[in-house]
Amino acid sequence: MNIVPSKKMSLFQPAIFSDLKKYAKQQQEKGLELIDLSLGSPDIPPHEMLRNHMSELSKLPSSYGYTLTASKKFREAVANYYKRCNQVELDPETEIVQTIGSQEGLVHLPVAFCDPGDIVLTTNPGYVAYAAGISLAGAEPYYIPLDTDRGYVPNLKAIPEEIAQKAKLLILNMPGNPVPMSPSTEYFSEVVEFAKKYNIIVLHDAAYSEFYFTGEGPISFLATPGAKEVGLEINSLSKSFSLAGARVAYIVGNAEMINIIQQLKSNLDFGIFDPIQSTAALALDHAEEITANLRTTFAKRHHTLMSGLIDLGWEVAPSNGGMFVWAKYPYNIDSVSFAYKAIEQTGVIMVPGTTFGSEGEGYMRLALVQPVELLEKAVERLKTISL
Repeated sequence: MNIVPSKKMSLFQPAIFSDLKKYAKQQQEKGLELIDLSLGSPDIPPHEMLRNHMSELSKLPSSYGYTLTASKKFREAVANYYKRCNQVELDPETEIVQTIGSQEGLVHLPVAFCDPGDIVLTTNPGYVAYAAGISLAGAEPYYIPLDTDRGYVPNLKAIPEEIAQKAKLLILNMPGNPVPMSPSTEYFSEVVEFAKKYNIIVLHDAAYSEFYFTGEGPISFLATPGAKEVGLEINSLSKSFSLAGARVAYIVGNAEMINIIQQLKSNLDFGIFDPIQSTAALALDHAEEITANLRTTFAKRHHTLMSGLIDLGWEVAPSNGGMFVWAKYPYNIDSVSFAYKAIEQTGVIMVPGTTFGSEGEGYMRLALVQPVELLEKAVERLKTISL
């Protein structure tokens, strides 16, 4: 039988993560100790309260039916969380839709709003799911330059007038992955003004909103005056609450846009396991308690890795939050080759910047997913690289 994939499959190339892990395992079998800073998978387990809650609900025979949509309990927990933490009022009935993790939501959302040939504004480098969603919708990406003078913030003023006039959707991610640029109320006001002027839907990916290390609270795009008129915010419980394997997230914002997404999702899935929904609601109800420990831990890791790389002569993107460090290494070698050399010589696994777009050449993304002691050891090992 001659099995031929669709032409669209040419747009979805295998990610480099599995190849890096395979090569790292080969080096480990030779006796090399690995320090994995590649995937942004939380190493801190979920709060015991959450683990116990999900365990008990999973024992109930009544927990195993289709849920179809988000439970009332989950939607009310999201609304209460936004009111407490972001001072944003949300209608639980019309302004919240649940997704099976933010990856699923991000990949499917462009399908709900973009026709083939429509322009989607995003960044290069940017999170890989954005490109996948744009391709799935048949839309065309336009990459916004990052303004390094303003901390790698996407420069809306650099978008040509003819592109802005044609654009349908703008995707932002602050603090970002891979570049952990930090948002500000002033910048989000600029985004709202831009979106209104050109009739563009805004999607802000807030997956790392609880990763702030300056003592200030998370900044929600929806807290900006006029934001609900033009856009949406997607958030996940994977990172902030260590529920990555549970796969639960939500999109909030403009009621008309939420209704369109809900219509699409009613044709794609039958909802999320009820014990996961209930546990997610419990997590949001205790967000302040749970995320305080997360920030204390990650702030120390953030400082350790950033300062260590700077001492090595790496050019580190400034940040005061996020789950990653984005750094330009001081060697004349392409990023993919450097990633493999680093594994071979030091056992430190990093993700080459070109994984996230062509403008990532010369950079590495390092995830803050190891204890401080191992991050210090990783820096010491990176000193020994010989090219």
